[in-house]
Amino acid sequence: MSQSTQRLLRAASLAALLVAAPLAPSFAQEAAAPTTETAAPEAAAPAEADPSTVVATVGEETITEGDLAFAAEDMAQDLAQMPPEERRAFLVRVLIDMKVMSKAARDEGMDQTPIFAQRLKYLEERALRRAYFADVIAAAITEDAIRAEYDDFVSTFVPADEIRASHILVETEQEAKDLKAEIDGGADFATLARENSIDPGAANGGDLGFFGKGMMVAPFEEAAFALGEAGDVSEPVQSQFGWHIIKLEEKRQSAPPAFEQVAPQIQNQLLMRTFTDQVEDLMSGVTIDIADPELKAKFDAQEAAEEAAAAGEAAADQ
Repeated sequence: MSQSTQRLLRAASLAALLVAAPLAPSFAQEAAAPTTETAAPEAAAPAEADPSTVVATVGEETITEGDLAFAAEDMAQDLAQMPPEERRAFLVRVLIDMKVMSKAARDEGMDQTPIFAQRLKYLEERALRRAYFADVIAAAITEDAIRAEYDDFVSTFVPADEIRASHILVETEQEAKDLKAEIDGGADFATLARENSIDPGAANGGDLGFFGKGMMVAPFEEAAFALGEAGDVSEPVQSQFGWHIIKLEEKRQSAPPAFEQVAPQIQNQLLMRTFTDQVEDLMSGVTIDIADPELKAKFDAQEAAEEAAAAGEAAADQ
């Protein structure tokens, strides 16, 4: 696992909160967090529901819309595995189980044990960590902040040559030469591609769409970019996949992607950066002592690797 992935996972461990506090309204459901395991809105309270609204009663205890929202946040991964229309009922069943089992545990005195006190402290600190993440870190990643990051990206974007090409891929040079002769004689390139090409894209006439340099294998790319005008067809070109005949369809300069296309990616980057910066600031002046030497060595190695990865990413962005 890469160090940047580890940092993202640390942030993503809190990401379920972003369902309740979406970062950018225009694409909140698509980019609510750097994970696909977020609970759908159907699992929590209906829009504008009062968190204090009672959904069910269990003996003398109540289950509220707020309880459902907390449960949906906590069980996002489980909820993702079931149909949306089943999620609220499932959460109610879980909370009913929770109410009756917690009462039984109290009746047995389990809430008075040292291990329960330790677990309660952990759960309290986890909840506060989540609250801080939502109210301080996630709240800072507004749509305006994402648009500003996008504008900065656009301002430094350098256009590059791109071409759109079609190709016919066959196994032997002789097949390629024979097909090239048919094309030179006026045969339709797309028809020949559909009838003869062994490439998976043969069904659409061999159209590869637009691509830039560095995206194709070297012999193919060199021949494709050497074509001068739309409609030009190459001589047979060999690559590790076989023999190609390439037709130039169109040339253009690349353009930056639309905001909506890259906004989720930018949002995730900002989330990770803000999370890392905030944690580093909070850790300033804090003394950490890890008693186990082996564990400390692994911890220190991870910290050093994360710092190096972050420095490399920052240098790449400049």
